Amino acid sequence: MKVQLLDLHAQYENIMSEIKEEMDKVLAEHNYILGHQVKDFEATVESYLKSKHAIACASGTDALVLALRALNVGHGDEVITTPFTFFATAGSIARVGAKPVFVDINEATFNIDADLIEAAITDKTKVIIPVHLFGQPAEMDKIMAIAKKHNLKVIEDNAQGIGSKFDGTYSGTIGDIAILSFFPSKNLGCMGDGGMCLTQDQQLAKDLFQLRKHGENPKYIHKWVGYNSRLDTLQAAVLNVKIKYLEGWSEGRRKNAKLYYEKLADVKEIKLPVIHPKATTVYNQFTLQAERRDELMAFLKENEIGCAIYYPKPLHIQECFNDLGYKEGDLPISEKLAKKAISIPIYTELPEDHQLFVIEKIREFYQK
Repeated sequence: MKVQLLDLHAQYENIMSEIKEEMDKVLAEHNYILGHQVKDFEATVESYLKSKHAIACASGTDALVLALRALNVGHGDEVITTPFTFFATAGSIARVGAKPVFVDINEATFNIDADLIEAAITDKTKVIIPVHLFGQPAEMDKIMAIAKKHNLKVIEDNAQGIGSKFDGTYSGTIGDIAILSFFPSKNLGCMGDGGMCLTQDQQLAKDLFQLRKHGENPKYIHKWVGYNSRLDTLQAAVLNVKIKYLEGWSEGRRKNAKLYYEKLADVKEIKLPVIHPKATTVYNQFTLQAERRDELMAFLKENEIGCAIYYPKPLHIQECFNDLGYKEGDLPISEKLAKKAISIPIYTELPEDHQLFVIEKIREFYQK
């Protein structure tokens, strides 16, 4: 039996006719740049997440850069974030000329350890970027309290967590700005690259709208040097269809997670995902902490089971950040979990017999 880590064919099978119909409308209108479908999608996200402003852009990475620029982050500034995440988080900080400052993660949740943030603050710190990793929000109550105490801004990297909640509030609506990614593998993915910034602040929204279009407002008048970062109208048409199904897909992922918890709880060599009591996760990934991780991964692949390592090398010891002065051992929890983390299939359309096969093979590996 072949089990994929993610099966986009299965996701699109029942909605492709709907998507083609909406894409045909774009082709008939020939309004490919910031057509009304983009505005429609922004309005839908605002309504869904109860966010005052949603600004679509070309990618989640661009959204991070736009957010940092809107908060005037640049050379000489420091931004506190996690080393256990996709490269774009820290890469975007570096791209605007600021310095990433890495804080270790909580061993249970994989998210930034909020209790370690305050010790990393200096007079150069300007922003905190928590990442809602694998679809579980970071401890936003503690992070916002720290930010308020030290007069700092917060950018929520919610690339993996659309629809998740912390203490009953949608992630992405708590900080000063938040970002979303619509990369195809995300819970809400388009057919290419796509991203979005969220904010509750009208002036920040105005600045973000300008920044995504060369800093222009009105036409040919430029307040600052911005970017060419617009969500394609065709991608917005795709997302306008898919967002209608997002809540159901999130429930499907939680249902699949429940089966893993029931069937793998007694396997002592693995640790199942721990969800914070205040968090509602959307399981962008279902990530285990596994003993003999690399051997387990090889065994699963031999049995044609899709799996992946997110992330094999923490950002603080990546070669491109050598100038920051970090070394192995500085952030021990991130380094430890980079050697134990393995993600297994969790997507909504995963057939139960496929999931049971995954469970069977994990159990078989540790019984050898």
